[in-house]
Amino acid sequence: MPKRKIFYSFHFDNDVMRVQQVRNMGVIEGNEPVKPNEWEEVKKKGQASIEKWIDETMVTKDCVIVLIGSDTHTRPWVKYEMKKAWESGKGLFGIHIHNLNCPNNGTCAKGKNPLDAFTFKSGDKIVTPMVYDPKASDAYGEISRNLSTWVEAAIAQRKS
Repeated sequence: MPKRKIFYSFHFDNDVMRVQQVRNMGVIEGNEPVKPNEWEEVKKKGQASIEKWIDETMVTKDCVIVLIGSDTHTRPWVKYEMKKAWESGKGLFGIHIHNLNCPNNGTCAKGKNPLDAFTFKSGDKIVTPMVYDPKASDAYGEISRNLSTWVEAAIAQRKS
């Protein structure tokens, strides 16, 4: 399989430690995490600056993975990233990460699927991006074993 470049979409404040676990699996190449102080600088410059940062970061990526925690569905920038991914022809899918153990907070409640808030179309047909919900007993292992396959499936789904 080719080495894919990934953009991770998530709720920073709640889920950054869980997201780091996925990034650190080393299964696929992800975007480098933005440092909190860098993200604060981008946010200070306003909406146009945030959109520009997302657009420039996402442009070279093959697939966008929405890492779904308890409040991800409420985040406006996650919504923007999903819409941008689809409009740009990127693979797109979600993974519930509530069963990954955060060293600070443990596991969390399962959040609503933010992809459900959109209708994704490819030509005349409606497409439903996949959303995976790894089992509590082996969430880390299940994600690690399947992540590259899920990425390829999302890219193939978007191209069909």
